[in-house]
Amino acid sequence: MSKSIIERTAQNEITLSTTENISFKEKIDIANLPQHVAIIMDGNGRWAKAQGKHRIFGHKNGVKAVREVTEGCAELGVKYLTLYAFSTENWNRPKMEVSALMELLFLTIGKEIKTLQKNNIRLNVIGHIHTLPESNRKALTEVMEATKNNTRMVLTLALSYGSREEISEATRQIAIDYKDGKITLDEINQHLISTQLYTKDMPDPELMIRTSGEHRISNFLLWQVAYTELYFTEKFWPEFEKNDLYKAILDFQQRERRFGMTSEQINQPLTNN
Repeated sequence: MSKSIIERTAQNEITLSTTENISFKEKIDIANLPQHVAIIMDGNGRWAKAQGKHRIFGHKNGVKAVREVTEGCAELGVKYLTLYAFSTENWNRPKMEVSALMELLFLTIGKEIKTLQKNNIRLNVIGHIHTLPESNRKALTEVMEATKNNTRMVLTLALSYGSREEISEATRQIAIDYKDGKITLDEINQHLISTQLYTKDMPDPELMIRTSGEHRISNFLLWQVAYTELYFTEKFWPEFEKNDLYKAILDFQQRERRFGMTSEQINQPLTNN
């Protein structure tokens, strides 16, 4: 019986941990990088609580991990990095924490523009941006405008984002276009739906990482991760460093991506007809 994703990930982490002192970056096959990496940044609050601190202390320290991962992906040559920063469900958290998160987001955006420019990274945002405070919307718009011509990598922040709502909005728009005669019934397919999503201008993620030991997707890119490799780590987000990113990518490169086919089909040598 084949092992589950969780079992394989755990086994690979045990195997890789025996060489913890070795930089995993040196082992990565640059020719086989995931083009798009998505990350569920989880565990800030629990990390802070374990140290007797308030949850916002964890969020503040999580900014360093964002910088580490962003620079790490850019240095390797990953073209797209998408970070689950704030979900639509996160609005239900205590008002004090939400307010602190919005303030932290505002301060961080202004500070990190130098990092983005230095690394030739373009900032992108997906989600219900209109629900963010005006100061945040203005700051995000300014940084997106300032970095719009950067070409090394696209950093996408999912803010006030929920995948079910994203799919609902796409479906609603397709229904309107059909009603208005802009499309026919036969034109409604997977490709059309993909073109109506927030992520229409980027490829689907090939690797999704979740920190803190949780094993769920939490309403993040549900349509887009149909064939994405999932990687789970016990580390809390503030503890996540470049070498942890490299370990996840190395794990990804050890997997066989079959897309519904058999191993024999995948490994069959090409023949000239």
